[in-house]
Order: sequence, then C-alpha cells, then structure tokens
Amino acid sequence: MIHLKTELKFISPEIGYGVVATERIPAGTITWVLDRLDREFRPRDIQDLDPVYRDILETYTFRNNKGNFVLCWDNARFVNHSFRSNCLTTAYDCEIAIRDIEVGEELTDDYGYLNITRPFRGKNEGTRRKIVYPDDLKKYFAQWDKQLAAVYPLMFKVDQPLRAIMLPQVIEKLQRIAAGELMAESILLNYFEDLSSAEPEEA
Repeated sequence: MIHLKTELKFISPEIGYGVVATERIPAGTITWVLDRLDREFRPRDIQDLDPVYRDILETYTFRNNKGNFVLCWDNARFVNHSFRSNCLTTAYDCEIAIRDIEVGEELTDDYGYLNITRPFRGKNEGTRRKIVYPDDLKKYFAQWDKQLAAVYPLMFKVDQPLRAIMLPQVIEKLQRIAAGELMAESILLNYFEDLSSAEPEEA
C-alpha cells in the first residue's frame, strides 16, 4: 500500500503518470508497505496468460528475491524511476522516504533494486548512471544501505500512517533498529540472481 497522503498525477507525455505527495512527507516516513492485497505471480503463471495480461505485468510489476513478480493493487505501481530517488526499499517489505518530500513532489524509486528483467535508459538527471541494469542491486547496495542508515533513527519520530498494516514483529525490529539496538539487514537480501537453472520458489 502506498502512503495515504499521495495521489496519481499526469507528469509528462514522456513519463506518463506518477505518484505525488498531497501533504509533506518527512524523511523517515514509511512510504510503501507490501500488503495482503498485492499479488505475486510465478514466471510460469505469467507465461500461460494472454499477451494483454503479460504486457500489463511486464509494465507494472517488480521481482522479489524469489524471482516472482509482484503486482501492487493500488497506485504504488505508478511510482516512477529516478537515479536520485527520494524513497528507498528496505529488507522489511517496505520503503522509506530518505529525504523530505514536499507537497506536489513526485515519489520515486530507483528501479535498480527492483530486479528488472532487462536494462533500460533512464531520464537524464545529470548523474553518472544513465542505464538501469538487472544487477544494480549488487553494485549499489552499500550506498543504498548507507542512505537508509541515516533515516532509520527518524522512523518513530514522525507519523507513520502505514504502521497499522505492518506485521508487529516487523515494527518491533524496526523500532530496535531506529533505537540503535539492532543492525539493519542489507537491502541486498532483496536481490534475485536470475540464473536459467534457478527455479523461483512457490508464491
């Protein structure tokens, strides 16, 4: 589920639609949580679908560390890529704002950690990275972990509208991380090694 204080908005003809904040979202806020309505598809399940459905899933899903494709039921599927993303995924089935997101600002992810199936050229944002690759998570996880470490301590100092749908054991773990009592697990745990011999796990 995407943060409640967001809405779908047309960004541009090149980008299409995106998700923007309707209220200020402070750094440390959980901006997305994997919930019970999100649907997981095994690759072999997708192969049996009609092309129109395969195209939808190719456009709007990400792959988890089992190699299965996850379709978000709400506007979360419209969150766009940025090399300077203001949200980052975690090892806890949620994403966090790594800086303040102002009213009208688009919420963005770095698709480099979403286990994409093939490279694509992103919008030129003046960064050294120009292309997103399927194995970017292996290359940049340390950088992303460092960015997350800077905002974990803020998590329970700001309002968390999505807290109610998170598992209690996850909340407890994040509280310990925020308090400095527990080291956060790396987002490298989200990586899927796409080997032809590897059979994705059951959904």
